[in-house]
Amino acid sequence: MKFLDLCKVYIRSGAGGGGCVSFRREKYIEYGGPDGGDGGTGGSVWAEAVEGLNTLIDFRYQQHFFAKNGQPGMGRQRTGKDGDDIVLRVPVGTEILDEDQETVITDLTEVGQRVQLARGGNGGFGNLHFKSATNQAPRRANPGQDGVERTLWLRLKLIADVGLLGLPNAGKSTFLAATSNARPKIADYPFTTLHPNLGVVGVDNTEFVVADIPGLIEGASEGRGLGDLFLGHVERCAVLLHLIDGTSETVAEDYATIIGELEAYGGDLAEKPRVTVLNKIDALDEDERLAARNELEKACGGPVMMMSGVAREGLTEVLRTLRGQIDDDRLRHRPVGEAEPWRP
Repeated sequence: MKFLDLCKVYIRSGAGGGGCVSFRREKYIEYGGPDGGDGGTGGSVWAEAVEGLNTLIDFRYQQHFFAKNGQPGMGRQRTGKDGDDIVLRVPVGTEILDEDQETVITDLTEVGQRVQLARGGNGGFGNLHFKSATNQAPRRANPGQDGVERTLWLRLKLIADVGLLGLPNAGKSTFLAATSNARPKIADYPFTTLHPNLGVVGVDNTEFVVADIPGLIEGASEGRGLGDLFLGHVERCAVLLHLIDGTSETVAEDYATIIGELEAYGGDLAEKPRVTVLNKIDALDEDERLAARNELEKACGGPVMMMSGVAREGLTEVLRTLRGQIDDDRLRHRPVGEAEPWRP
């Protein structure tokens, strides 16, 4: 399944059915009176956040969603049938924007959250509705209301607890593969990751979700490389994990490049809690590790952790540090059952 995080949809709610002009005509009933029924209400268009989806790929093959119209009223006081609603099932974390791509209509961040995007038109009144003591034979009925037609944009921002940041080939996908069951593409050339990946990481009987996004380079905010389009997927994260390639000769410059792109992106992304980690230390000796760590600590002005995703060195310490930065209400605790006695 391909990853798609931005798509355009066209929706239209159903029009209401028209009212009916009818009179009761039966044998031996001289003054039957009006009996025209009301029209049915048109169907509405809804959006609902559901489980099991992490891409908008379904909306690439179907962009038009039109609800059914209400049926017109009929004689013998029969009301027309209401039109069926249409529900757009989207992943959790989907933003729905107006046609200008700036006005946010709603943000679906919880499973089961539901919002009405276009309301169906009301059905028209039949002539039975206008009957009165002074107008006993009305010959008028209302038409149904028209439906609402809109053009909307769906933008997905993955909901994860930890976001991975770093230059291409900093070891982000290797870290995700070493700590979870996710199997992202790993190779020795830049921009191996072309779309975000999610993995569930566990430590100390708790689990949290990690999002791996394509690497950033200098000028990503101006569209260089893959740009900063995927930074929106780490906006909802509680903490950012910044990985720096320890084998690079410009460790401090690599750190400053990512921080500069976060600040250029705007919002509060640059202010989020960050854990800075020197990666690929398995390729360094003790003196090289110490020199790279000291240089990086001077650049970031804070503590720096060291690890190796390939050799799995220091992974547990990094995961525990990340766990401490995540709120308890976002962590998923594994059930700890009592061990049953052995039986033959």
